[in-house]
Amino acid sequence: QVQLVESGGGLVQAGGSLRLSCAASGRTFSNYVMGWFRQAPGKEREFVAAIRWNYGTSYADSVKGRFAISRDNAKNTVYLQMNSLKPEDTAVYYCAATLGRTTGTAGGYNYWGQGTQVTVSS
Repeated sequence: QVQLVESGGGLVQAGGSLRLSCAASGRTFSNYVMGWFRQAPGKEREFVAAIRWNYGTSYADSVKGRFAISRDNAKNTVYLQMNSLKPEDTAVYYCAATLGRTTGTAGGYNYWGQGTQVTVSS
């Protein structure tokens, strides 16, 4: 069982930066693939980024070059550094965890946090 708690969301102007954090409970954090997803009003939850146990990463095309996912296994925490934010990045951002191999879709994840709101003003 894994419990996830996100933090770091807020209101930022376009072009600004935010860093989201996701603290995980559990003794086997390092075994999990950790992902970030987001959901804007009226839209489906979409993949943002994932980081594997071997620190390999993957990103949605819409955030490549602007966002960076990282993890600190000693702190049981995964981060999402978001730079050059755009109004279309406005959404609730969710942290997720899985031991599976399907990491690019929400259905591949077993554990979810409650989400943190990110609002980017123009």
